[in-house]
Order: sequence, then structure tokens, then C-alpha cells
Amino acid sequence: MYQNKITLMPQDILEKEFKIDTRGYRLKEVDQFLDIIIGDYEQFFNIINGLEKEKADLLNENMSLKQELRNCKLSMEAMRSSADLPEMNNVDIIRRVSQLEKMVYDMKNNNSDTEEKDKESE
Repeated sequence: MYQNKITLMPQDILEKEFKIDTRGYRLKEVDQFLDIIIGDYEQFFNIINGLEKEKADLLNENMSLKQELRNCKLSMEAMRSSADLPEMNNVDIIRRVSQLEKMVYDMKNNNSDTEEKDKESE
């Protein structure tokens, strides 16, 4: 996946041998090799930072999806519990209103009848 961005493998670093001059290793050769290592380290850090950001985004998305799932489960439970109750439709509501109107009308008539009887008894 990242093979085309990384130049050196750990084994390459371990097996690297520098040519020796009269004063020691050739500085130019060592500097070039260290530049390659620095470039690889920069790539590693970029890759790590990118993966950390991707991980954080995925964790946030995961939390969001879990919350959405909990909300859906609660909604389903509420729907199931309401399904246990008898379903009321418009006809049922009209019947109930009609019964209430009759009860109110009857109460009104009874009150007016008792008032008339009270007046007659006086």
C-alpha cells in the first residue's frame, strides 16, 4: 500500500556498508543515505498522521451510527408498545365524541330538571 512511498526497508539500513576513505567513511555517501532515511521518516509520520485522522473520523462515525441504532431501537420499541393498544381510527373517535356529547346533554337535561323541581317545591 505504501511501498511506492518508502524507499528503504529495515534490512536495507542494517546491511548498508559505506566505502572507506583515508579519513573514514565517505561523507557524501553517508549524507545521501541519511537524506533517504529522513525522507522515509517524513513519509512514515505523514502516513501515521493520516491513519490517526482516519481512525478518529471512523470512531466518530461509529459513535454516530451506534447512537442512531439506539434511537431506532427505541422507536421500534415505542411502536411495538403502541401496537399493543387498540388502534383508533376516525370512526372510533367520532363514536367517542358522540357518546361524550350524549353524556353532557343528559347531564344538562338532568340539571335543568332538578332545577325545575326545586322551583316547584318552593
